[in-house]
Amino acid sequence: MANLIYSQEKGLSNGEYLSLEEKARGFINSNVDSSFTCANKIEKSSNSLHKAFAKGLKSYLYQIKGDTLQSNFYYKQAFNFLDKSLASNEKVRIHSILLNYGGLINWKREKLNEALLKYKKARKLSEQIDDFKQILKTDSNSALIYSQVGNNKLAISILKNSNRILDSNEFKFTEEDFFNNKSTLFLNLGYAYYKIHSDKKSEVAVLDSALYYYKKTITFSKNLNNNKLSAQNNIATIYYLKKNYKEAEKIYFDILSFSKENNSSRTFYNTTFNLGELYYEMKQYEKAEACFQKVDSIYNKDALGELEYIKSNYYQAKLFDLKNDPENALHHSTIYLSKREEFESKLNQNKIDVNFDIESLMIKKDMDEIQDKYKDIWLFKRILYGFIIAVFLFLVGYLLKTIREKKLIDAKVQQLISEFSATNKESELLLDTKIEEITLKEQIVKSSQSINIDDVKEEEIVKKLLILEKKLFYLNPDFNQQTVAKKIKTNTTYLSYIVNKRFGKTFSEYANELKINYIIKEIINNPTYRKYSTQALAESVGFKNAISFSKSFNKRTGVTPAQFIKRLD
Repeated sequence: MANLIYSQEKGLSNGEYLSLEEKARGFINSNVDSSFTCANKIEKSSNSLHKAFAKGLKSYLYQIKGDTLQSNFYYKQAFNFLDKSLASNEKVRIHSILLNYGGLINWKREKLNEALLKYKKARKLSEQIDDFKQILKTDSNSALIYSQVGNNKLAISILKNSNRILDSNEFKFTEEDFFNNKSTLFLNLGYAYYKIHSDKKSEVAVLDSALYYYKKTITFSKNLNNNKLSAQNNIATIYYLKKNYKEAEKIYFDILSFSKENNSSRTFYNTTFNLGELYYEMKQYEKAEACFQKVDSIYNKDALGELEYIKSNYYQAKLFDLKNDPENALHHSTIYLSKREEFESKLNQNKIDVNFDIESLMIKKDMDEIQDKYKDIWLFKRILYGFIIAVFLFLVGYLLKTIREKKLIDAKVQQLISEFSATNKESELLLDTKIEEITLKEQIVKSSQSINIDDVKEEEIVKKLLILEKKLFYLNPDFNQQTVAKKIKTNTTYLSYIVNKRFGKTFSEYANELKINYIIKEIINNPTYRKYSTQALAESVGFKNAISFSKSFNKRTGVTPAQFIKRLD
């Protein structure tokens, strides 16, 4: 009884806890210190679940501040307190929240696969207790990651489904909470549509969709200034892409003014860079230079936004090149190249931006030209001689490599021609002989009582497979284990075993080899096939797409279909 009374004195009521939890989560993106304050109050509760939430939240807040050690420490403690709690729906809810924070932490550390796994686990837990509010959060976070890695259609599908869930449960939300969720969903939808244009440089219609959702975000962002600023910033960027420079400039200036008044350094930094890009595009180079210098100054002080800092140095290298200022051009291009390589490796590991390689190569070419240009001035002879030698060695090496590859391909093609020079009729006769041999063997087996009946069944299956080969059944798109097993009246397990035993390969390898052998023979013997596209060749033998066909063809022959046909012609 004494323990119970003591526990109640130190514990928070359910209402007090939920109020503090809501405030703590609400402050995450706008005021980290205020979120810390709420988490500290919750942490003093004697309730293990309260403590688990507070520890989990603090682990994410520390990660936002860049303190990985403290983040790991508190995340481990959160699960220690969770394990102490008795099974309940509330325990499941807190577990889901902790996994969601774990995903956000992994995201901050650029471990996107681990983040997605945590979001999926969190969603399953929320589904168990029908916690659709938490489902919306995990789905929204997953969608953002899908957008980052270029899978924008999936992201849009998830977010639109979340919007339907939100609308159908509107009565379960307070007006403020409903508006906040709408704001975040529309912001993420705008980002997904914008990413489609960014990744594929597609038509303006996609930008119009992004613009529509960003404007909807502003409508619902009564209490979320960060969402409102992000939407305005992106709207200005869309106007910039549409060449509406005056409107873009006006919005950027409004955002700068607001971010100064509200001490939003991250927004001020990002908008300053965007304004610099705008001025560079408008050829107002002095204004652009001033913006980019401000970006450098903020980054060196507060280490905000590495990507903006890298691009800022790219633009400054270009600007100083235009001003014929070799020292500064070389300085900024050197910073760009060194930082870009480090940043690019992080992006590649997580596949954050599928087009980053192409874009970075183009930009790197510009930077390399600036490097070469000014190094030629200072070290003309050394670089010139070194360049000539390097080019010569490269050309010689490339030539030798090309000759070797050509000989290798020619040899493989000749080997294939020799291998498949037999006519279709001869192949059929050989197949008929095999079938007759198996039939004879079946008869012998049936007449001998000492032979196990499994051997009879095995020979029967092989015979039926060879008959299917003769009838070219393997050219059908549905030539798979299930279809074949059904056709020859056996099961997939036994069919797989027999194919592996008799042919020394999996059923998939067996099927692909039949298809590839057929198409090789047709390409050799039938010139019409040499005029087909790779997709047409793939479809002619039952492959669903050209990519899988080319891989199987290359695995079988060592050359691509195009290389094979080219050598025959």
